[in-house]
Formats: sequence, C-alpha cells, structure tokens
Amino acid sequence: MYETLKRDLLRGLSGTVLEIGAGAGANLGLLNPGAEWIGLEPDRRVHDRLRVNAVRHDRKARILDAPAEAIPLGDESVDAVVSTVVLCSVDDQEAALAEVARVLRPGGRFVFFEHVAAPAGTPTRWLQRIWAPFSRRFDRGCDPVRDTAAAIRRAAFAQVETRDFDMPVGLGLTVPFIAGYARR
Repeated sequence: MYETLKRDLLRGLSGTVLEIGAGAGANLGLLNPGAEWIGLEPDRRVHDRLRVNAVRHDRKARILDAPAEAIPLGDESVDAVVSTVVLCSVDDQEAALAEVARVLRPGGRFVFFEHVAAPAGTPTRWLQRIWAPFSRRFDRGCDPVRDTAAAIRRAAFAQVETRDFDMPVGLGLTVPFIAGYARR
C-alpha cells in the first residue's frame, strides 16, 4: 500500500521538483519522467550514490548540499517539494516547513510520506518513547515521537490533505505514518 500511494502521489508531480533529504535517490524512479529534479541532501557521504542513481534514472544530478532549514533556492522557485521520512530528523521542523512553503510557487504541492508519533497512551507511543534516544543518536537524528502531522498543519499552507496508515515493521509491530500533500 505504501509504495502504491507514494508512486501515485509522486508520479503526478511535474515541473521543477525539489526533494529534501534525497538520500541515495530511492524516489527518482517514481517521479514523472518529464519533471526536473533537484536533490537537497546535507550528507555529503551519499552524494556519489545519489549522482549514480540520478544518471541511472535519466535525470540531471543537481544536488544541493544544505539542510532543509536553509534551502539555497529563491522564493517561489519550484513547483513541488517531496519529503520521504525526513521531517523526523531535521533540527527544526517549523523552519524546514517554512522553507518548503517559501520555495514553492503559488499552487505548488508539498508531497510527504512521514512516520509520526502514535496517539498518546498507546503501546506504540510507549515503544516510540523508549526507542527515541537510540534513534536520535544512531539514525541521523530521527525522533519517532515528533508530531509531524500537526507541524505540517500549522505551517503556511493553504490546504493540507493527509492519509493515516500503519506500516508493518516486523514482529507484529507497526509504525504510524501519514502520506499526503499540502498546497501553497
């Protein structure tokens, strides 16, 4: 379900698409072939792999070495922004979301796939709290108890559409996710 939902949302993007936290380029093959892709990735150690994957998917490898809180693009310069399991690990979610809104053209879309904090008082939330110190330290700053959905709703977007679902992670456990888009 997750991959189908992600593919459907990403395939519909066109024009100039900025992917924040591009990693090694796992989403490159899911984008509309006509879209111009820009990858924002602050971890220089994956830039070579990202370039190789961009070429493999017939994309120009335009990679920006910067965090999501300081996107080095002009105001209203992209048609879409993509974030896939990134907002859990940015230093400042609100600043990153403000930057996303700033670089989007009017009517542009912010497409996201993010794991989120489970509802308070649930066993999953308890496990997330136990796991959080380890995840923050060993998984690039990932904080599984962030209320990313609320942060997206508070940001400067005119419309936000989300879909909640649980992603199986093994041993009968699931992680709550949201997928959707926000429009500027």
